[in-house]
Amino acid sequence: MSPPIGRPFPRFIADSAQEKRPYGRWAERLRGELERACEPLVEEAGAVLDLETVEWFPERGWGGRVYVPFTGRGAESEGTGPVEYFGHVSFTRPEGGEPGDMRASADFTDVVAEDNPEWRIDLNDDVIGAWHADGDRGGEVTLVWGVPLMRGSVAATAELDGEPIDQAPLDDGRFTLLAVDAVKGFGDDLYLEVALWDRRLKRLAAESLYDQPE
Repeated sequence: MSPPIGRPFPRFIADSAQEKRPYGRWAERLRGELERACEPLVEEAGAVLDLETVEWFPERGWGGRVYVPFTGRGAESEGTGPVEYFGHVSFTRPEGGEPGDMRASADFTDVVAEDNPEWRIDLNDDVIGAWHADGDRGGEVTLVWGVPLMRGSVAATAELDGEPIDQAPLDDGRFTLLAVDAVKGFGDDLYLEVALWDRRLKRLAAESLYDQPE
């Protein structure tokens, strides 16, 4: 038996992927949702989302919804630099029923991996909910998806103060994590760090969601 612990953070709260990455008509439906979510960003981004460049990441489920993250490039045009759109489509998946209540969230950046050769992980994240403990303590439920930029990675973990609170294998070189971030009220504020692991369980690299690697 173990005694009560002083920092009862939620651990491994997400459902693992139940379906493979989207393809066929289902992928077309999701891309349609992305296109509508990205449309209001086009003027500021300077480029429309090129649907042919959309890459899907493994799904994760939480709070009754399934989240499918994506990245995609803006259509290149003269006088503009590279633009990357990122976000996710979420939906409900009733047992034995069709997915419904589709929602899409998107943003963009002009800071891309090819311009930053020192990066070891190309990460995206989005807050999708909240965790409330007693008093004013709690944190942000955060979806994280990324691509290792180094060889040998087979798994990724999301860690708080060095302790894994979510983990996922790489699927075709991509991963999705879902964990509590920006935890307050347990001493110093704690923020997620994403780590990569090889087949021998050697830690290859780690990156905070807030600090670019040196």
